[in-house]
Amino acid sequence: MTLIKSISGIRGTIGGKSGDALTPLDIVKFAAAYGAWLKKKNQNAEHKVVLGRDARLSGKMVSDLVCSTLVGMGFHVIDLGLSTTPTVEIAVPLEKAIGGIILTASHNPIQWNALKLLNEKGEFISASDGAELLEIAENESFEFCDVKHLGKVTYDDSYLKKHIDLILDLPLVDKKAIEKANFKVAVDAVNSSGGIAVPMLLEALGVKQIKQINCEPTGIFAHNPEPLPENLREISSETRKGNYDLGIVVDPDVDRLAFICEDGEPFGEEYTLVAVADYILANTKKKKGLKTVSNLSSTLALKDVTVKAGGEHASAAVGEVNVVVKMKEIGAIIGGEGNGGIIYPELHYGRDALVGIALFLTQLAKFGKPVGFLRKTYPNYHIAKKKIELTPEINVDEVLEDIKSKYERYPINTEDGVKINFEKEWVHLRKSNTEPIIRIYAESEFETTASNLADKIIRDIKELISQRV
Repeated sequence: MTLIKSISGIRGTIGGKSGDALTPLDIVKFAAAYGAWLKKKNQNAEHKVVLGRDARLSGKMVSDLVCSTLVGMGFHVIDLGLSTTPTVEIAVPLEKAIGGIILTASHNPIQWNALKLLNEKGEFISASDGAELLEIAENESFEFCDVKHLGKVTYDDSYLKKHIDLILDLPLVDKKAIEKANFKVAVDAVNSSGGIAVPMLLEALGVKQIKQINCEPTGIFAHNPEPLPENLREISSETRKGNYDLGIVVDPDVDRLAFICEDGEPFGEEYTLVAVADYILANTKKKKGLKTVSNLSSTLALKDVTVKAGGEHASAAVGEVNVVVKMKEIGAIIGGEGNGGIIYPELHYGRDALVGIALFLTQLAKFGKPVGFLRKTYPNYHIAKKKIELTPEINVDEVLEDIKSKYERYPINTEDGVKINFEKEWVHLRKSNTEPIIRIYAESEFETTASNLADKIIRDIKELISQRV
């Protein structure tokens, strides 16, 4: 069983002993710490928090525990029930709440759940805020209210529609063009809340032919919920055999988005952001100072399309909160992560598969050709993802320093691990926070070159370790 406490929240497997897994005791303790942290930061504001969850089996239990804990601390909880991560993010400022909690383990398997924590802007809390919250939890520095000052719960299932209405109001979302294109679309929502949200969005956009695959929100995932090609064989086959224009795939909490081409081939999760950014760059009225952001492990293709449009691209450390900070810093019009996460500030600063779908369908309607043709208009890169497991006595930081020294003649970024940039390739090394593992990502225009580059770094690491013994 696993329990991971980090600056971004608490995540773990359901069942087991307290402290070793995500048990009711751990859930209550962490929810109380979050409540105490919110009170400390917002002493004069109404103590209101938005709560939402994905459809996984443990969701209702976890939600009840979190809700009761916050009520016990005097909070007014706006419970959205089955919802999406971006919907909760949007609801926080609309409700003038001081925070929000999304109960989801995102792409993790069925036995996992997590508490993702938001600030008053509906954005993930910062690293320093997370560290403060962890200290509160560790010391149990929280108090509950007396019976006369208990909070209350308000149930509100209207926010999915509000979210969709906001998307339809965006200037670059063209409902008429989408409706006219008469798209035939297949959707795989991995039996979670996307099964409610995505068809609702498509219908609002005027899509009439929708094939729903794994859209009943039972929480019993029909396949591994991470939207990678090896997990999407069912929708790939259905898209090809059923002559669909497009396949749409989301993860359980609907912040990651992947597309399937008309021939059943994956569009490429890395290229979700590339395509949407390309559309935004081409259709934004402001033509000077266009800027985009992706994390250090994302494809070079975003930089390529940005430069082609006359803009500038910047990289950020891995993690949504880091991408958002960089986007705000440079005034980016679009950003995100190569895992299919699109952040469009015109709507809100959070990864949002729903706004990604609307923008992509608008782009496809105006492009006027099949999805596969659109994919071929972009530079073709391949990313190899590997890792090396080390023994506990090995100092991972020293290993990364050795690699940095070995490749010092090349441009190196140390903002998040070590990223070595070559002319048309790169390799990114990141250490795990929980295990003696170094994850290695390499990208090239050629699949074999990317794989060989990652393997070369692994050999270098082994050689450097042997020299230290």
